Amino acid sequence: MRRRFERDREILGHTLGSQSGRTTGSMNVATLRLGALVVSSMSLLSLASCGGGTPAGNTSASPAEAWLSRAKANYKSLDMDDAVESARSALKAAPESTEAHTLLARISLARLEFGETLRALEGVAGTEAHTLRGRAFWYLHDTEHAAEELDAELSDVNTHDGWAREVVKLARKGHGRKPFSREGSSVAMLDMPEAGPLNVVPIDIDGEPGLALVATGIGELTLDASTRKDPAWVTVGFGPLVRVKDVPALTQDLSALSKQLGAPIKALLGVHLLRQLHPTFDRRAGQFIVRASDPNAHPDSTKLTATYERGGGMTVRLGLGAPSDAPCGMRVDSSAPYPIGLTNAGWLKAGVPVASLEPEPQLGGSFTRALIPMIHAGSFELPKIPGIGGGDLAGLVSTEPIDLCGVMGAGFMQAFRVTITDGGRALWLEADPTMGTMVTAATPAPAATAPTATPAVSPTAPARKKP
Repeated sequence: MRRRFERDREILGHTLGSQSGRTTGSMNVATLRLGALVVSSMSLLSLASCGGGTPAGNTSASPAEAWLSRAKANYKSLDMDDAVESARSALKAAPESTEAHTLLARISLARLEFGETLRALEGVAGTEAHTLRGRAFWYLHDTEHAAEELDAELSDVNTHDGWAREVVKLARKGHGRKPFSREGSSVAMLDMPEAGPLNVVPIDIDGEPGLALVATGIGELTLDASTRKDPAWVTVGFGPLVRVKDVPALTQDLSALSKQLGAPIKALLGVHLLRQLHPTFDRRAGQFIVRASDPNAHPDSTKLTATYERGGGMTVRLGLGAPSDAPCGMRVDSSAPYPIGLTNAGWLKAGVPVASLEPEPQLGGSFTRALIPMIHAGSFELPKIPGIGGGDLAGLVSTEPIDLCGVMGAGFMQAFRVTITDGGRALWLEADPTMGTMVTAATPAPAATAPTATPAVSPTAPARKKP
């Protein structure tokens, strides 16, 4: 499989430009030697401006029903700007509609607008309202009210919410804490060891050093269950310069992941923590940077609007067909080593017949592969990107009523310098200096061949780039 990912990286390199101008320097962390990566187990996932009247094309329904239907459709396709405006128009037409209040709260939670989530649910009762309010309070770091709402949600005998069951334990212990309080420097830069396309970061947890995997597909910091049995509040250190105190952490058995990577992974860095760090991860340069505030956007970068499944795992929209086609919802999973994974519907949107996909022998099972003719990521046009299908992608679903065409994995992000800003609402992809012409011209990528041997793990890390 390592050969497969090296081949993918070579194709991406031809498409996006090389990093040949970067030099290397000494590396101050232990190097990782990766074993084979098993994709099926690596995926770690425990409207236009609206006014009054009725939306065009829906004349049989009442205005409130029409706006509500439009809001649901927009939310389903992750068109959040239109979704929120349509939901507000539905409420304007029917102020007492519980369904409209709940939908607006759901959309607002996905956009990380937690105050708006709570306002939309004022006076609304029921399990779904408790679910949404509990998450909004949690992400606002109001642990007392989060515990009350999540307890109320879990009191429903029909509720099965593993996240809430574990988080409420933390919330009950959160009185007097200041979640994610920070000490030390305003910026810290860490050297990441070689780990294929994955971003593995040296950290320490309550003073004990270990390795953590950046995992944008999950919500919370997750610790290996061999080190802790129960959820806990911990302090996370990023080198000697930055410490983040009172970080909520769940637990999970990470032994299989460590075995696959050939290195002891002690934690997964979920998006709740990442959103507090204003981080940049640059796989090619081997850098992971944490900051006290957002950096300025680089002129050679493009912005993807990030939204979240119930405030947890990250999602974005990518174009898979012609520029005029509607973008497609994608889960952002930096723990998945492949570039892009598509469902059958995603391949159809990309203009590739599912029957034309070839077996992927490196992954085995029912996994397939093909080149995606064109991906539109923000202002970038990226031709002939390697993609996989089949396997566990066939059953890709969300906890939310949204359509997902696939997964944007670490193999795609490794071609960029990636920065999470605006409290997690934006994902900036910075192009290589040589990338601009190739993106504009959309030049087809030359065919790449797999290396004849697995490359040796490099004992050095690339030279640092200014934060």
